[in-house]
Amino acid sequence: MSKTAATLKSSPPSLVEEMLPWTTAIVWPLMTTLPLILTNEDLPLHYSNIFPEKWYSYDQFDPNDNQPKPLGLSLGILAVFIGHVFLIPIFYLYKNGYLSPEGSTPKSIQTNGERPYLFSEGLRTHLSQPEGFVLLSLYLSLTWMMDLMPKSYYSFRGSIQWSRVLLCLAVQDFLQYIMHRMEHKISPEFYKKSHKPHHKFTNPRLFDAFNGSVPDTILMILVPLYATANIVRDCNVWTYMAFGSMYANWLVLIHSEYVFPWDSAFRKFGLGTPGDHHVHHKVFKYNYGHLFMWFDRMFGTYKDPQCFAPKLFNYGT
Repeated sequence: MSKTAATLKSSPPSLVEEMLPWTTAIVWPLMTTLPLILTNEDLPLHYSNIFPEKWYSYDQFDPNDNQPKPLGLSLGILAVFIGHVFLIPIFYLYKNGYLSPEGSTPKSIQTNGERPYLFSEGLRTHLSQPEGFVLLSLYLSLTWMMDLMPKSYYSFRGSIQWSRVLLCLAVQDFLQYIMHRMEHKISPEFYKKSHKPHHKFTNPRLFDAFNGSVPDTILMILVPLYATANIVRDCNVWTYMAFGSMYANWLVLIHSEYVFPWDSAFRKFGLGTPGDHHVHHKVFKYNYGHLFMWFDRMFGTYKDPQCFAPKLFNYGT
């Protein structure tokens, strides 16, 4: 090898190359694309310009106009889908080195590397799990159309209430933390039938997020979701939509087999990362939180993947 070639090969990455992985962070605002667009009054795609008023408004003087209308439900499910439409291609590009300097594969969470798999197989498995999006869509449909949600959730007035989105995420994760610990602690038999199927993945991949069991999804996701809606009772439909899309897509991201560039910043604020969640999948008894590590730190169940078991987790995880 010539001296020039060796110099080129060993030269440090440029600023542009170093920033390239950070382009993946665009996935966060893209999660709420649909409610952001439909509530922007300056855009021709504002919901009032697209849908007939009778599809989303209620006449308080008409006793026959008090049944839930399916538009909010349909848009809510579509919001999660659109979030995934952005998340999946971005992850594909990141996984395959298109968003890394010199086309390198991202750093794996665990020292034994990521599990090999075909991307098409992973995506197909992810979308087809009955305990995943199928069960979530059924829950949303039943609670919406049977008028089981607080009245404000059916309102199209206003736009996304970001403080309420954060509150819903925090309440949901706290309740999920409690249910998660219960599934581990109640009894070995209970754990075996509910949560253990998800724990067969000791080195999870992004597409394992909703791969578990129906009882597990009901107990750890659906029960907290319904409780959260009845605790935070003043959200409008756009807030519920943004919360749902952020929650579902974030839950998928923390199962990633790779480190994301924002992980170290997230950890400083106690926000959940793939490294945090891999600790739980690997050793079972720590990091029961998902979106936030606040409650693990509060109750003494948190282990930092950068300090805990260095033989298991890569430095920088």
